[in-house]
Amino acid sequence: MIDQKITGGKDWHPRYTYWPARRVGNLLFISGTTGTDDDGTITAPGDIVEQTRQIFRKWGPLLTEAGCTYDDIVQTVDHFTTTENYRGTAAVRREFFRERMPTSTGVLVSGLLRPHALIEIHGIAVVPEGK
Repeated sequence: MIDQKITGGKDWHPRYTYWPARRVGNLLFISGTTGTDDDGTITAPGDIVEQTRQIFRKWGPLLTEAGCTYDDIVQTVDHFTTTENYRGTAAVRREFFRERMPTSTGVLVSGLLRPHALIEIHGIAVVPEGK
């Protein structure tokens, strides 16, 4: 059975206690992701819509490495620190998922570990046969 670390082509320091994504068999598990740049800085402080967009942009290389596309994502769990502009995050989901919407759970939390993060999302994708 396949059990593979997925980093999206980025160096991954051995001191980290998680992987950005892990493929096990035909499933891809994407770790909780915040809207940060490559240096770990929030890309849009105070803007949950742009943070959501950045999260899904960061998923692109992970999906590609595993042989998937956004259409293969079957579930997301979104951790929100605010409901302000929740509709804007739904519009971003439509940009990336188009007609094949994954199942989703939204959880309102009092805070996230990354300072200034307004949303963190993790997901599961099904890797297409033969990939």
